[in-house]
Amino acid sequence: MQRYSGYLFDLDGTLVDTAPDLHQALNHALTTHDYMAVDIRHTRHWIGHGARAMVTQALQAELEDEPAQATIDRVCDSFLPYYQDHVADHSQIYPEVLETLEILLHRGARLAVVTNKVARFATQLLEALDLSSYFASIVCGDTTSRAKPAADPALHACAELGLEVNEVLFVGDSTTDVDCARAAGCAVVCVRDGYNHGIAAQALGADAVIESFRDLV
Repeated sequence: MQRYSGYLFDLDGTLVDTAPDLHQALNHALTTHDYMAVDIRHTRHWIGHGARAMVTQALQAELEDEPAQATIDRVCDSFLPYYQDHVADHSQIYPEVLETLEILLHRGARLAVVTNKVARFATQLLEALDLSSYFASIVCGDTTSRAKPAADPALHACAELGLEVNEVLFVGDSTTDVDCARAAGCAVVCVRDGYNHGIAAQALGADAVIESFRDLV
């Protein structure tokens, strides 16, 4: 694979399998308000657009209708503090991620995280898993005025890395990541087994699909 001066990494489903902790928090919030718990297969399908979207989809699945905004608010109010207390209980860094980051840094590449996870959760997760030190820039869902799939987060990361968009590769797992990269004008690859909302990796529109993180080196 072509070598780049910088790499922008999505977080959930790309660097870290966060589904177990998100799933636990989601079911805590649902059952607190007398809704049925959901299967983790569904939680994995809903991850990627933020906590509120995930809660909304879980409620839609049970109610078979659009939930009231007040209902979504109540469930989110139970989800958010619970998740903050359990953000890294069961989340795991994907295989070969650490080794790959080490190699890229040794080559002199500059690395960034570009996630739609809000800063209070993203930074806590990265610190809990000892990942923060690898990244010169961490762009979260509330860092810029518009989150992914808008170009803003990728452009912000490039500016913080001191690189042009044609010098970086975006590594993600969903159409949200691909659309962000395309809007910014940078190359993009997707991991095969991320949180892709049921869309086959080959159909996400990336420049390539990588079988292993080591494919980046």
